[in-house]
Amino acid sequence: MMPNKLSQTDREILIRIARDTLAACVSGDDLPKIDLDSLPDTLKEHGVTFVTLQKEGQLRGCVGGLEVRVPLAMDVQEHTIAAAKHDYRFDPVREEELNLIRIEISRLTPKVQLAYQRPEELLAAIRPGIDGVVIVEGTRRATFLPTVWNKINGTEEFLNRLCQKMGVEQDYWRSGNLEVYVYQTEEFHE
Repeated sequence: MMPNKLSQTDREILIRIARDTLAACVSGDDLPKIDLDSLPDTLKEHGVTFVTLQKEGQLRGCVGGLEVRVPLAMDVQEHTIAAAKHDYRFDPVREEELNLIRIEISRLTPKVQLAYQRPEELLAAIRPGIDGVVIVEGTRRATFLPTVWNKINGTEEFLNRLCQKMGVEQDYWRSGNLEVYVYQTEEFHE
């Protein structure tokens, strides 16, 4: 269930935090201090996000969390730094790229575990285009945000690719050995 939607002002503040953080961490400047006392209550509440960086329409970094640990504003700052500097799929963002990068923030709902016995039940429980999905086995896990549905054709392919991302056979989701969770997102961007 989605917490109350963020106001337009809340969204603008989070985008500004992300943009200022991106500029500072890429140029080597001190990170902007987040004064929680000056922020709206919604941004002081603990929350979890993914921060996605796009450069000329192509993914340039995306890092986020699945567990709520810190106030929402601080979570955005942490994940902006991680997306810019620590996404293992990309070299760190360079200063000359800053004007080409567009920031998107996805605020996640708490995740809910799906109960299923058979693969067909799992397929029926996941809502394409709405649910982000997390699969877990032991210490391994992988997730796709709901936006990934735009690039994948159907729930079976979605789960196949998610298994590949986790490092197991693509149809491993059929084994019944995975814990599966869903969540939704509130997305906004520059």
